[in-house]
Amino acid sequence: MTTETTAEPKQKVYFDLTTSPHLHSKWSTAKVMWFVNIALAPSVAAAIVFFGIYQAIIMVTAVAFAVGTEAAVQSVRKKQVTWFDGSAALTGLLLALTLPPNFSLSATAIGSVVAIGLGKQIFGGLGYNIFNPALVGRAFLQAAFPVQITTWTQPNFAVDGITSATPLAALKFDKILTETSSMAIGNVGGSLGETSAAAVLVGGIFLIVVGIVNWRIPLSMIIGMIVFGGIFWFINPDNPTPVFHIFAGSFLFGAMFMATDWVTSPITNKGMWMFGLGISLILVIIRIFGGLPEGVMYSILFMNAFVPLINRYTTPWVFGAIKAEKKNE
Repeated sequence: MTTETTAEPKQKVYFDLTTSPHLHSKWSTAKVMWFVNIALAPSVAAAIVFFGIYQAIIMVTAVAFAVGTEAAVQSVRKKQVTWFDGSAALTGLLLALTLPPNFSLSATAIGSVVAIGLGKQIFGGLGYNIFNPALVGRAFLQAAFPVQITTWTQPNFAVDGITSATPLAALKFDKILTETSSMAIGNVGGSLGETSAAAVLVGGIFLIVVGIVNWRIPLSMIIGMIVFGGIFWFINPDNPTPVFHIFAGSFLFGAMFMATDWVTSPITNKGMWMFGLGISLILVIIRIFGGLPEGVMYSILFMNAFVPLINRYTTPWVFGAIKAEKKNE
């Protein structure tokens, strides 16, 4: 008597062979860009409330020329035209919010063209630029239109004692100290997106909560401002206090929306701390010892240049990489 056994057919296993990356995020480029645009809504509203509806025209002009420039360059380079991914629109809106109220529309358009053309597309487009494009456009306008870009407007709800000068300029040149409450609300002179600290914080905290902004960069900048600003204030009480440094000018706007740009900021946690602390140190030096009352733009652009170096020396070694390098030498 024999027993027959039948082997069960083996189940076939299929593997998908694809190129990297193999880990994917829930955030697409377009989703991130439009979320940041949405987060700027409180600052946009504050600018219109405190300085008038003309500021909306400035923003529309900046966005339109940024998107148009990107489409034109992509067409010339025979690349896919990304009308709706939100990156060019974000660059234009960020640029507009760094401009003074009632700024020239023609100069705004030029700034957007420079921001996209020289700040982004000349490096190869999104993801390849070294410097924050909006700040590149702002730096160009600072050099090309120095009078217009430092001409400030008194806010609509100004009371006695509130001038058109920014709080930093009023303190540096006229020794007039602006109340923190006025800077928190936005009832002070300054660039469109920087005057209301409350509006900036609402948008910035929203981005941190949803996971787009890494909290380490803004926190390191705030800690750096407290430490470095506190040291100079302790040495000479005539210098601004750390609290004034934080609420005055575009410090919070830069910390939440400019320094946290994914492309131009470090990719490691340790690098983010170094990046934020470096920005604050340079900013304090510019504000106290420089000829200009403000320096957020320059400090961020300066540290942007060091991001590749920071990434190189803060990225953990891949297992076996050191041994392999020694073998190849």
